[in-house]
Formats: sequence, C-alpha cells, structure tokens
Amino acid sequence: MSAIGSADPEVRVSTGRLRGRMEDGVAVFRGVPFARPPVDALRLTAPVPAEAWDGVREAGVFGPRPPQSRLLGLAGADGADGDWLTVNVWSPDLGATRLPVMVWIHGGGYMYGWSGDPLFDGRVLARDGVVVVTFNYRVSAEGFGHFQGAPANRGLLDQVAALRWVHDNIAAFGGDPDRVTAFGESSGAGSIAALMTMPSAAGLFRRAIAQSVPGLFFSTELAADIAAAVAGELGLPPLAGELAGQSPERLIEAGDTVAEKMGDCPRWGHAADVRTPFGPVVDGEVLPAVPWRSLMDGAASEVELIVGHTRDEYRLFMAISGDTGQITAERADTALRALAPDPEAYRAAYLGAGEERLYELVHSDWLFRMPSVRLAEARQRHGRAHLYELTWQATGMGGDVLGACHGLGLPLTFGNLTAGAAGLLVGPEAPPAATELSARVRAAWIAFATTGDPGWPAYEPQNRHTWIIDTEPDIAAYPEETSRELWAGYAFDPLALRARP
Repeated sequence: MSAIGSADPEVRVSTGRLRGRMEDGVAVFRGVPFARPPVDALRLTAPVPAEAWDGVREAGVFGPRPPQSRLLGLAGADGADGDWLTVNVWSPDLGATRLPVMVWIHGGGYMYGWSGDPLFDGRVLARDGVVVVTFNYRVSAEGFGHFQGAPANRGLLDQVAALRWVHDNIAAFGGDPDRVTAFGESSGAGSIAALMTMPSAAGLFRRAIAQSVPGLFFSTELAADIAAAVAGELGLPPLAGELAGQSPERLIEAGDTVAEKMGDCPRWGHAADVRTPFGPVVDGEVLPAVPWRSLMDGAASEVELIVGHTRDEYRLFMAISGDTGQITAERADTALRALAPDPEAYRAAYLGAGEERLYELVHSDWLFRMPSVRLAEARQRHGRAHLYELTWQATGMGGDVLGACHGLGLPLTFGNLTAGAAGLLVGPEAPPAATELSARVRAAWIAFATTGDPGWPAYEPQNRHTWIIDTEPDIAAYPEETSRELWAGYAFDPLALRARP
C-alpha cells in the first residue's frame, strides 16, 4: 500500500489493486464494485461477487447511481452498463490495523437514493478516527418488486453483499472487520432493522445505529399484488423472466405510475394510505419476520443498538406535499381512522391539539416514532439498546415550519451541514449551534462504534433513559410517553392485503 501522505494512495482488495485520492488528509476510494452489474443474465437476481481485474483500477469517482424513482424530480440511472453496485471508502490512516468501521446505508423510501450524495461524504467523520463506507443498492421495483421467479428483497441482499465485501476487505484500508457498525436513516434504518434479523447478514456487523426506523414491512400477499400491478403497467405478467426483458428505467417508471395511483387501491391498506409501493418483504426466508418480533425472540442478541427519531418527523413530508396549513378536520379524521390504534383515545390523549397537529402526530407515530421505540423495546429484552430523540429545530428555510423534522439528523451525523439538501434544513451558512451539535452527535456515534458506549445510559422499561439531542443535550425519560402508551398494544405486523369488497 502507499503511505498515507501519498498523492495517490493504493491498496489491494480481493479483486485487484485500487488507486484512490488524498482529500483533506483522508484517503478516499470511490466506485469500487462489490458485485457484478445486475443486468442481462443477472437482471432481477441475487447479487453475484465482483470479478477481478488486472492492473490498477482508478477509484477516484463515484459509481453510477442505480435506476430509481423520479417522483421527487431526481435523476434516474446514470450508468447504462449497470455498474451500480459499488462501495466508497474514506480512511484516515491506511497504515492502521484496527480502526472502527462505520458503514452507511442511505435512505429514500426504498425508491431512490445513492451513495454519491454530497451529504454522505465521509471525510469529516473519517477525520474523527473511523473508516467510513457508503454504497449503492438496488431500489424501487429493481430492488424490492416482489416478482415471481426473482429472489425477494434484492435490495437487502445487495446490502448483505456490500457488508460482506467490507468484512473481507476493510483491513486493507486500516479498518477492523470485527468492529463494524452499520448506520442509516429512514429506509436505511429500516434496512438495518431487517439486517439485524436476516440469517445471511449474521456476523457482518457488531453494532447498529438506526435513525428514524419506518414500520414499513410488507406481507408477501401485499407485495405480490403490488408487483402484479407494476407488471400490468407494462402489459406483462409479474414474472421475472418476462420483466427482465424490459429496461430498468421502464420497470422503475411502471413502479412510479403505480405509486401515483395507490390512493385508488384501498385493498393495499396502509401502504396505500401513505403511498408507499415498496419495502422489505417478510418472505420467511430472506427476512424471516418483522424485526421487533425476531429481536423479542432473541435474534441478533450480540448486536448493540442505538435507535431514535426526530420529534416532528412528518412535518418534512407535509411541507414537500404542500399540506402544511391545509389539513381539514375531515382529513385529520380520515388519518386517525386509518392509522391510529384508537382514534378517540388519540384525540382524548392530545386534548387541545388542532386538526393539523393530530394529522402530523399520527403520521409521525405510525411511520417512524413508534417503530423506532418498539425496536429499542424489543432489543433491550435480549441485548442493549440506547434511545434518542432529536428535538433541535431546523434553522434553514422554513425552520419554523419544519421543526425537528425527518432527515434533520443527516447533516448532524456527517458534519456536512450545508451540502446538498442539508442547506435547506440548516441554511446556506451553518450557525455555530449546528456546528457544535454536529460535533456532539458525531462524537457519540463514534464512541459507540469504538466501544459500544455512546455516553448515555441504555434504554430500559423502568427509567426509559433517552438522549435528548438539542442545543443543550440532556438525558431524560422518553419524552413521547403519551404516544408510546397509545401504541403499546399495536403489533406493527407486516402490512397486509385487504380483502376485496
């Protein structure tokens, strides 16, 4: 390997030599394949290990993004050759031997996202003394469409393949394969919850940080019905062999069309209520059960966990959809009847809350807040979990509207406070409070990745210790106890297909 001061650091991994870049004192390697391109004969299959190469492979730029949803106006695939399954590594010291490793799994509703987002640049974290890894995985119908003849949860299988690559190769970057922490947000956190209980991921990471875990896990019946609708948009049966003949972009577009029509499909139940067509499928093999059930049964007892959520999760989605200030009593009542365990108990518990506040609360609770707490409760039965809530408010555009919204933890986690979408949350120039708070969050996450102790007590049923992340962080009893009690008997089972009327 080259010395850390080299202008062009080189390492050898299992498939060949890599030449990276030095950036701000950190050795960076981008666009390294961990699996073969999932196209042609490998289309809609489980990932296959990458092939070896001769000579030195340049690793200076990110690999292309996988095909993904355009519903938020984001770009689709930007690599026609299908070389989407790549990893990126930031190392503060290639000569080290046992640095803790943090592997990021991006979010995006299981429909979009890629590791090259400037928000996920690992330089700031790496300079704090860890090896940082990010990677791509298949999303939307390519990764999570439940088609006949295709393995379930291909996106999750991609994640397992990336974690296996880390286990086998991270020592070349100064990392310790026995001290790997998987961390992620939103659907990345939901993926981590799934990975904790997947047999194929056993032993690939020691610790996990799950930020805003969604409760979106699909039954096979629901996932198959949605997949049939996606195939139907192309005039085809939901057979992998038939669909593999269509371009990935066409398949993704069909998934987007179905997502836009979900409100007209009451048989899809809660998935239709929140217009989410894809997610991990509890197929009994790749994913044996919903994570909270597996953890309560003792699965992954060796994996230590940090899990938490923001206080005002759903405000971001209301702002994006233009619903802020537009929620009527009828819409609030519809949401409560669709999502709340007991609509009347909800109104009574939050007596005095306006209709829009009730609408926001029930969505925040059902989508993220209560699944996150449930994961902590399940983990603490057979292991250790630490719980947090982010209450620090956005300081960028619409801060008063967004509050402590979904996604606000991302710039704090990576220290990239004005990169990409972070500028909308934090502002074009980060205030000193944001810089200081980010340093505290990073220190806690890195301490956990290094030793298993983030600096506050583990969650347990008596005191429910929670780290409150604000301008002046505090440790207190879980602050959303009203909601926790309302949802205490709710199962968070896989989303089901409703009977046709």
